[in-house]
Amino acid sequence: MPPLSAESVLSPLRWRYATKQFDATKKITDADFAALAESLRLSPSSFGLQPWKFYVVTTQSIKEELFPLAWKQNQIKDCSHLIVLTARRRLDPAYVDHFVDTIVQTRGTPIEKLKGLHDMLLGFAEANPEKLAWAANQVYIALGFLMQTAAMMGIDACPMEGIDKTAFDRVLKVDPDYTMVVACPVGYRVADDRFATMPKVRFCNEELFVNL
Repeated sequence: MPPLSAESVLSPLRWRYATKQFDATKKITDADFAALAESLRLSPSSFGLQPWKFYVVTTQSIKEELFPLAWKQNQIKDCSHLIVLTARRRLDPAYVDHFVDTIVQTRGTPIEKLKGLHDMLLGFAEANPEKLAWAANQVYIALGFLMQTAAMMGIDACPMEGIDKTAFDRVLKVDPDYTMVVACPVGYRVADDRFATMPKVRFCNEELFVNL
């Protein structure tokens, strides 16, 4: 595909903001949400292990149940889709086997040629005491892909951490091998959200970049 111009990439990033008020009457189409979901599925992760699972909430009664568990932040109940990103708690041999089997199915690579990779991943899993912290870091990569894709499609988003994560896990019946990391409501801003037009507060390049 031809490369995008710098302005075509940066313009949506200048447009986006952490949306404070969603218009509850506006919904993302199935086709557009499928693109957001695909951006999550295509997100990179360390070793390609994808230690995550994404819970998508569109049922209003569930949003209302989650609302008080997120400090009553209106984005939870007014968004079109509430995406809850969870991280895998552990990397066990069964998960590594599943990942390697997926490589075989996707690429047709003979499984015997993947023994070195398989053993290396098992070694990593056994040697890494902070598996959940590692997995959570991968989840934030996926969150970044989601937010960029949403902005380029003119869809608003608001990453949120002010949440009772244990309670979210309970209400959503999250797979016990996973736990919530961050939520990202998506939808469309109300027309009069004053935060939408406020200048972004960002440090200048001289403070942020060190050229060597």
